Amino acid sequence: MPTPPPTLTPTLTPTPPAPTDFWADDLPVVKPGNHRVPPSQPSIRQKGSDWFWQRDAVSVAGTEHRHGISVHAPATTLIDLNRSCTSFDAVAGMDDLTVSIGGVVFAVQGGDGRILWSSRTLRAGDPAVPVHVPLDGQQSIRLVVTPVNGIWSALNVADWAEARFRCV
Repeated sequence: MPTPPPTLTPTLTPTPPAPTDFWADDLPVVKPGNHRVPPSQPSIRQKGSDWFWQRDAVSVAGTEHRHGISVHAPATTLIDLNRSCTSFDAVAGMDDLTVSIGGVVFAVQGGDGRILWSSRTLRAGDPAVPVHVPLDGQQSIRLVVTPVNGIWSALNVADWAEARFRCV
């Protein structure tokens, strides 16, 4: 009688977890003295950040966006990723509330201060520019807005619209 062929056992490859999007306007804000570790999601570190406004809606060059963080230039917003994140995506531009004639430059810095992305100078009325930054290996990032040739820079309202972190 012939020997039956060996039974093959299929090799199962684990399915990677589905990515999760975290909207910047919904991120928890960690305040100084609060040493609790936030849930395993990105958070905004208040210490080390300038004034920011998490908004349900922003408008850039007449286009409405459902999510956004607004700042007055100059501004830095410090984000702790708190988990493995693959990308930061947004559109950056001057909010329609801006009355200044100056402009701003948007930049995303890695935790080591290295520039990961930057825009050209944007002024009130300019269309928002797309932002896509790979975040592999980053623990934190800084969203930086710098005024350019503006004598009334405090009147610059700069938006990181549709800002989201994609994490696994």
